[in-house]
Order: sequence, then structure tokens, then C-alpha cells
Amino acid sequence: MDRLLTTEEAARRLGVKVATVYAYVSRGLLESHRDPTGRGSLFDLADIEGLAARSRGGRQTATRLATITTGVTQLDQERGPVYRGRLATELATGTSFEDVAALLWQADETGDWSAPDLGPCPLTQTLDRMRWALVACGASDPLRSDLRPDAVTRAARRVAAALTHAVGPSSDEDPRASIAARLTARLTPHAAVEPTALNAALVLLADHELATSTMAVRVAASVRADPYDALAAGLATLAGPLHGGASQLAYELLAVAERDGAARALNDVLREQGRLPGFGHSVYKSGDPRFDALYRLAEPLLTEERRAMVGEVMALAAAHDVPLANCDLALAALSWGTGMPPDTGRTIFAVARVAGWAAHYMEELTERPLRFRARAVYSV
Repeated sequence: MDRLLTTEEAARRLGVKVATVYAYVSRGLLESHRDPTGRGSLFDLADIEGLAARSRGGRQTATRLATITTGVTQLDQERGPVYRGRLATELATGTSFEDVAALLWQADETGDWSAPDLGPCPLTQTLDRMRWALVACGASDPLRSDLRPDAVTRAARRVAAALTHAVGPSSDEDPRASIAARLTARLTPHAAVEPTALNAALVLLADHELATSTMAVRVAASVRADPYDALAAGLATLAGPLHGGASQLAYELLAVAERDGAARALNDVLREQGRLPGFGHSVYKSGDPRFDALYRLAEPLLTEERRAMVGEVMALAAAHDVPLANCDLALAALSWGTGMPPDTGRTIFAVARVAGWAAHYMEELTERPLRFRARAVYSV
């Protein structure tokens, strides 16, 4: 028997609803297997792929598209991401980002998270400074082409620390401080904010299975790009407003709601964008578990007025059947509510996802190279 998929994973691979998967079972098109945990049914990967091929009308298309089997992260529709068997929402409340990275990397120890001395950064925008720091990290590593696991994790720690350092200056920083503490000091230089909530954000965003930026990293790994170039591919993809930049749109929604009122802000955004940033998720139809885990820690940091504003925005959205809030809204509430810059969500996202990208990079190195090759269907 091939790898077993949960019902939600099977539905996503087939591009159908969960109810449709069970309809296939009742019609004899699929065989289900009992889940030993009692949480539903399991399906054989080969059966799912076979049904997917048949559902395309029997058309056989020559392709080298890979089916990716991963042991890094599983997405549970009800409980959220599961990192190597551990719930991310549980890890977020008592485990450091560094320890979670070691879990994802299957490393025996957390290692050195010091940032290399890269000199003064010549750029102004946060994302450009982070790009520069990543390139400089690679340029300053004399053995950047070393693809052994220990070398890859060392590179990832250097990059995460360098991206954090590139966010901005920090006075009297303890070089032994955690990544969350260093990042908090740079994002809230004029306020005393405990790093607990920011550490939770880093943990919750460390990986999310085969997200678009993670696929970019795996494609780079498949051609045996070095770790720095692969991480650069992930950072470039994450920079898009529909991926890592989504929380900034939610931040702007909250800022406009505070200025003009929730009703006007939501209406204007719906007219201009057709959807509400920070709401809805393709995987978590019943609500993003990461939102609850992060907002629970962020909410006490907000003033009473700003807590009320977030509540009003969510209540108005719910009253009009808008999908439930996702982690982007929690990130936006944390950053907006504590006076952090508007692009804070993307900044946290980038530092956090280095952990997941490195894990997927190492996993992809165990696969045959050059396995990603889509076949185009020419159309005039």
C-alpha cells in the first residue's frame, strides 16, 4: 500500500469537496481505510492519483510532474499544521522558534543563531534589506555549495539571524537572545513588548506544507541550487501580496477601520479588492486554528479601543457570511495594535519560513534531481 492520505488531503488532490470524496467511496470509485486514530478515513495515494487521472476524461498527458511525499508538515483541517507529528498550535505556547526549527530539521541541537557581520546595509525598505542580507550571507560563506544537512542547517540559522538583523537597529542587544526577542526589539524599539506573542507567530508560520514559496525552494533544490539561492527563491515568491504580503493588506484594513469606521472600511475594500484580506482560507474551511492561537496572545497587548475595533470588524464580517479570520488577521492585529510597521507581518513570515524552507530543501535533496517539469498545452 502506498502512502495514506487523510480525507482532506485526498479532497485537495482531487480538487473536490470532502463530501464528494465520500460520494466516490459510496459509488465504489474509491476504497477507504480505517484511521487508527478514529479521526476519519484514510485513502491510498495511488488510488487518489489514479482517480484524478481518470477524472480528466481519460486524456493522457505526457508529464514529469512530481507527486511530493513529505514528512515535514501535515495540514489538519481542524487542528492546523502538524510539524513532524507535533501540533503547531501547541508548540506555539511553550516552545522557542529555535527548538521548532530543530524539530523541522530533525537536528540534535539548535546550534548557533548568530548573524554574520555583513557591514552596513545600503537599502531602505525592509524587504530589500532582507534580500540584501540573504545575498550577502551567501557571498560570505566560502563553502556555500556544501549540501550536507549540518551545513544546510548552519546556513539557515545564519540567514534567519541575518534577516532579523536587517530589519533595523537595536540598542544593547544580547547576542544570546532568541530570534523572537531580537525581532521584537527591532520592531518595537520604543515600547516594552514581551517576545512571547512574536515567538508564537514565528512558530505558527514556520511551515505550511507545500505553500507556493516552499515549492519554489523545492524546485531550486531539485536542480541542486545551494541553500542560499534556494532560500532566495522562497523569499522572492513570499514577497507577493497574495502570499507573505497578505497580512499588510489586513493591517491596512484595520487602520482604515479605525479612521473611517468598520462598515465603510470593509465596504471600500470589498469594492476595490472583491474580498476581505485576513479572512478565509483554502484549507481551513471552519476557521484557521493559527488565528486563535496567535490572537489569544496578541489581544492582551492591544488597547481596549483597538481590541474593540478588531472585534467589530470580525463581527461585521461574520454578520455578512464572510469566511472566518485567518492568521493574516492575527498578524495584522498584533503589528497594528502594538505600533509595529505595516509590513511587519511579511517580515515575521519571512524569518519564520526559513525554518520550513530549509527542512523542505533537505528533504528534496533526497529525491532524484530535475523531477519538476510541467507539460504545456499549446493554445492559439
